Amino acid sequence: MIGYIVAGGALLAALVIVAVDRQKTARTIKHLDAMLEAAIDGRFTEETFDESRLSALESRLARYLTASTLSARKVQEQKDQISALISDISHQTKTPVANLQLYAQLLAEQPLTPQGTECVQAISAQAEKLQTLIEALVKTSRLENGILAVHPEPSELAPVVDRAAAQYAPRASEKGITLTVTPIEGNAVFDPKWTEEALCNLLDNGAKYTPPGGVVTVAVKNYELFSAIQVSDTGPGIPETEQAKIFGRFYRGAGNYREEGVGIGLYLTRKIAEKQGGYVKVESMPGKGSTFSLFLPRP
Repeated sequence: MIGYIVAGGALLAALVIVAVDRQKTARTIKHLDAMLEAAIDGRFTEETFDESRLSALESRLARYLTASTLSARKVQEQKDQISALISDISHQTKTPVANLQLYAQLLAEQPLTPQGTECVQAISAQAEKLQTLIEALVKTSRLENGILAVHPEPSELAPVVDRAAAQYAPRASEKGITLTVTPIEGNAVFDPKWTEEALCNLLDNGAKYTPPGGVVTVAVKNYELFSAIQVSDTGPGIPETEQAKIFGRFYRGAGNYREEGVGIGLYLTRKIAEKQGGYVKVESMPGKGSTFSLFLPRP
């Protein structure tokens, strides 16, 4: 009988200990949850100052948050410095490049030898290329550093596609290329201005590499989660070994060194797509053309 009483007492004591431990654990979890909520809201402060593990954890969390705040401040300072530098570069180069173009135009109006005429044309082309490069670098740097924000919103895709295609229709006609826009249906979440910029880069790429007599086609395919603006061309195609590299900054394919460009258009297109929660990909086979698809999230 005594043995049963002792066993019952021991069981009761064990149950009490388990209940107390559970209460302590629940209080600790509740306190940790409150600490995390305060850290997320930016109002965390140390409250426990003793030799307990909880106090040590609070101290470590406070040091981590302080270091994170300092790091974020430094990052913001660096972004501000980059913003100022980009503005300075854009401002300081605008006048010299404009002067180069003006003087080249004035020289072209003078009586020149054939060699002089070629030199003037080369100067004009290089000045224009420099201007395009500077503008592309400024846009890319501002996107990368968050200086220029992208504001995606639900919109119809047709107006953006039509505006971009209208810009490249004269160039395609001049080169003897057929630019076709299939009936566009569907909407997505995107920034109209930046998406038009990205699409123009794809059209520029297609027009550049499609030979006279070729075709560039713009279409839209709607999927469950994304809508894809597709630009297909009948150019030389892209080797599989290069397809993963063409969206890199300044990358030029081994067979494209004769083509105009600075190798930043596709990179900028990729950055614009990523900023909007989308992506861009290419499907291509040498000799059979390429299809670039700009995927944008659907509402």
